[in-house]
Amino acid sequence: KYIVSASDDETIKLWEVKSNNCKSIKTFEGHTSGVNSATFSSDGKYIVSASWDKTIKLWEVEGDNREAIKTFEEHTESVKSATFSSDGKYIVSASGDKTIKLWEVEGDNRKAIKTFNGHTGIVWSAAFSSDGKYIVSASSDNTIKLWEVNSGKCIKTFKGHTNIVVSVAFSSDGKYIVSASDD
Repeated sequence: KYIVSASDDETIKLWEVKSNNCKSIKTFEGHTSGVNSATFSSDGKYIVSASWDKTIKLWEVEGDNREAIKTFEEHTESVKSATFSSDGKYIVSASGDKTIKLWEVEGDNRKAIKTFNGHTGIVWSAAFSSDGKYIVSASSDNTIKLWEVNSGKCIKTFKGHTNIVVSVAFSSDGKYIVSASDD
């Protein structure tokens, strides 16, 4: 039904797929620097955004509210990406501070419930497995790491890229990981 876009103009825009009109139908404002990523929750009710301003913001898709309903501020460098778990209960973020953080969507808690440390370079991307038990991350240290959510431990490091790994994702069945690199 919708497409979401993130922009260096500090906004997130919502676009209607079926419309022949090339104008956005809603603009979300609140970041104080460029927005690196914006992603829908699986039910399509929320958007999470990640920004150079070191924050992650949660937005409601429906209704007239154009302000973030929740802001997460614990990263010490720009947030490169943020995405929801398949059940929509959690957000995982990747940052220039070399960490991955886990956040709860519901409730008033705005602090990370878990921090994953182990990369030696910028973490560009992080994603949940479909069952929510694992997180995979991509870094400028040329590696991909597989993390167990419950323990917070890195259980495997994939090496083979010869340059920055910028994006990573699980296959829908969770059996494979795909990565994209500057190599």
